Amino acid sequence: MKVLPLVIVLISTLSLIPDNLTGQERQTDERVIKSFFDQTLTERQSYKWLRDLCEIGPRLSGSKQSLEAIHWVKSVMDTCGFDRVYLQEVMVPHWERGMPEVAFIKDTKGNQYPLNVLAIGGSIATPAGGITAEVIEVGSLVDLEEIDQSDVSGKIVFFNPHFDQRNIQTGASYGANVSVRARGAIKAAEKGAVASVIRSVSSAYDDIPHTGTGSYHSEVDSIPAAALGVESADLLHGILELDPKAKLFLRMDCRWHPEALSYNVVGEIQGQAHPDEIIVMGGHLDSWDVGDGAHDDGAGCMHALGALKLIADLDAAPRRTIRAVMFINEENGTRGGQAYADSAVNKGENHLVAIESDAGGYSPRGFGVTASEEQRTKLESYLDLFPRNTISYFSKGGGGVDIGPLHRSTGTPMMGLVVDGQKMFDLHHSPNDIFEAVHPRELELGTASLASIVFLIDQYGL
Repeated sequence: MKVLPLVIVLISTLSLIPDNLTGQERQTDERVIKSFFDQTLTERQSYKWLRDLCEIGPRLSGSKQSLEAIHWVKSVMDTCGFDRVYLQEVMVPHWERGMPEVAFIKDTKGNQYPLNVLAIGGSIATPAGGITAEVIEVGSLVDLEEIDQSDVSGKIVFFNPHFDQRNIQTGASYGANVSVRARGAIKAAEKGAVASVIRSVSSAYDDIPHTGTGSYHSEVDSIPAAALGVESADLLHGILELDPKAKLFLRMDCRWHPEALSYNVVGEIQGQAHPDEIIVMGGHLDSWDVGDGAHDDGAGCMHALGALKLIADLDAAPRRTIRAVMFINEENGTRGGQAYADSAVNKGENHLVAIESDAGGYSPRGFGVTASEEQRTKLESYLDLFPRNTISYFSKGGGGVDIGPLHRSTGTPMMGLVVDGQKMFDLHHSPNDIFEAVHPRELELGTASLASIVFLIDQYGL
């Protein structure tokens, strides 16, 4: 326990504090919040846990590593002094990449140029001998719609949308292009294409391909779908400009397996004054299969786990029940978030707020809030309690994929931790998302920020 005895005594009386805080009450909150930042920055517990999680390896839903990670995090929670730790059953999809993908472009003179490539998550395989076909390049789904089917049939569609570097909020640039990854194979198949490849949705200029979820439609034949590294995409573009009849070779071994039993992991501290009011926070434990899932979303899971441990270490029970949830299957199905929401509805649980961290382990900057203006204004009154260069705003609109089902089912207000994510889409869904890419101080600032806002909501409501 790292909190001063005076702070602990004062916390026990906070149930009487009104919304308009006195100077003494404000000083108490400042001391508690400072203790959170002091403890995380000194002990670096979230960072140590993240290292252990990343040593397990990639954690795509249904994989052996995902189950190992689930049982590992439960065993950690069992040592943290929480009132309750349990697994919540979820059936999840199970897709595997198989043998490494191969791609190259061969011009009409016989010259062959290798390309760095990854299958899009959920893609079917190519025939065992691969696919060789001419290529038609387009910039977007709309561009493809405007091309006659006869010009596409039998070819490989190459989607080449560039990441818009002008956006300060890089998520906007990601969102603008991710629909191509998700729906490109469907639209290409509708035109008679035999495969589709895309320029990786990445803010970096390197040749590391980025995967992510793709989709198919039952009324359209499924075709293989893959992502190229940015430099490989530029190489393909340049060769096609000089030699439009050049052919692309693509070979992939990925495949679907039967659905698998998996779990959300839940840790809980029981509230004393209002135990039926629940504050839930979390991240997703699954990750894509080509990196450690360190930023996406091992960091978010350790934020939530570390924050709950900080609150447990106060040695004064919270007023409301507080949960940390490690959701499964965010990346390719959202089954964990839906299972949690279904359980909450079936049990008639009352969630005061749901908070998610799924933006990476970078320096915290604010929270996006989907709630009433009155609630957001109340949150803004806490801004001066956070250290400078951490939480500085509560913006309108925000949440997360895993807490979305709960919000839609029950109307629960939701919040998402916002970080300084300029580097996030350099490594998102790629082999570069490794433990070494996470800075310990940045990660721990996120843990302390999450603990602080949960503490304040617990004490004063929303």
